[in-house]
Parts: sequence; structure tokens; C-alpha cells
Amino acid sequence: MRKMMIGVTAWREEPKEGAPYFLTKEKDVEAVIGAGALPALLPAGIPLEDIPALARGFDGFVFTGGGDLDPTLFGEESHEKIDGVNPQRDAFELALMREVLELDLPLLAICRGMQTLNVACGGNLFLDIASQLPQAGKHDWWTNCERDKLVHRVKIEPLSKLAEILMVNEAQTNSLHHQAVKEPGEGLRAVAWAEDGVIEAIEHTEKRFAIGVQWHPEWLQAQEPMRALYRAFVKACQEDHARRCG
Repeated sequence: MRKMMIGVTAWREEPKEGAPYFLTKEKDVEAVIGAGALPALLPAGIPLEDIPALARGFDGFVFTGGGDLDPTLFGEESHEKIDGVNPQRDAFELALMREVLELDLPLLAICRGMQTLNVACGGNLFLDIASQLPQAGKHDWWTNCERDKLVHRVKIEPLSKLAEILMVNEAQTNSLHHQAVKEPGEGLRAVAWAEDGVIEAIEHTEKRFAIGVQWHPEWLQAQEPMRALYRAFVKACQEDHARRCG
């Protein structure tokens, strides 16, 4: 079987000097390659009317981490801690997410990607964990910290697809976010939690493979469970390709 083609979301950056460009993190690309698939960057500048054709051109999708979604997209007002809102990226990724879900194509959603999955399904978010959940532990470990630093434990629902894939009910993870899923959207269920109760993973109960994780497994590929997550995603893409092209 040919290698699976995986669309990996990329966003627009506008430097202080020079021309704007689209990018994603190297680790997102490396993790897909490490699982035996071929990644292709999907820039947020693609016209929205072309998303149906775009979605049908790939075997699966990785929705990457990044800045905050616009709170008005899920019925909230802004917050002083909101950072990195990119309207072009929001519009593109929400439209792509909904199309991918409609087609029931495999998707892996990471950090912001998990939040995008939740919002696309009608869910909402805590805008800032530290101020809205003062009893919670620290989750925003991205400042002056290695991105693969293991900072807290995640408990995983034993009967979930995620637990089946990782083959563990607990995992030590990194944590590079200040927002979190508040109420899961339609068709989604929470399947992992930090020790403070913050939701750390969601699954779509009606799709073959639609998993969101709040941590960054692409930075934890030294761990077998995190490599297994990408392998399971690519396997789901292969099975879906065989089903569609059988």
C-alpha cells in the first residue's frame, strides 16, 4: 500500500521585517514521518470554498497547536489573557475540521487542535485556566522550559480508544497551554484528565478516528505510547483508504 498523505495545518506569520510566510513546527512533521506517512502542510490561506476538494485529497489530518481561538466563536467575550488570535486560521481550521468530520476522515488534534475540534462540535473553552480555575495546577509551561519536560500526570479512561492505543491508563505529559475544554461538544466525550480535573483528551464517539489531546505528543516521541498514537492514527488512515478505495 502506498504511504498515507497527511495534511498538517500551518498558519500565517508576519515578521517585523520581510514577507509573511506560513509555517508549522518541525516536530509535527517529524512525528508523522516517524509513523510511516507523508506530511503536507496546509496553509490557512487556502480559500474556504476549496476546502471540500482539499479534504478529499488527503488520507488524514493533523490539527496542530498554536495561539488561542477567538472567544466569540463559542459565545464568549474576550479575556485579558487571550493571545495569538488569528482570524484567518480560525476560519480555515474550523471549516476544515467540520468537513473532515462530515466525511469521517481520520484526524488527530493537538492542543489548540483539540480546542478547535471541541468548538467545531459546539463545545466551549475555559479562556484562561489560572484565572477561571484558580484551584487548578500550572498548565502553561512554555516559558523558559523545555517543550518535552514532563510536568504532570494524566489519567485516561480505561475503556476509551485512547487507552487502547496507548496501552496505559496513566501517562506523564508535557503541558503547553493556558486554555482547556470546558464542556465537550456534540458527539464528543472527555477521556483523559489532569490530576486537577482539567480535561486532557477528547474523542468523537460517532467517528472512526477523531481524537484530541491537550498535551504535545509530537515532542514526546521518545515514549512508546506517544509513538503508538501516531501509528494508530496512520493505521486508521490506511483502513479508511482501503474502505473508500476497496
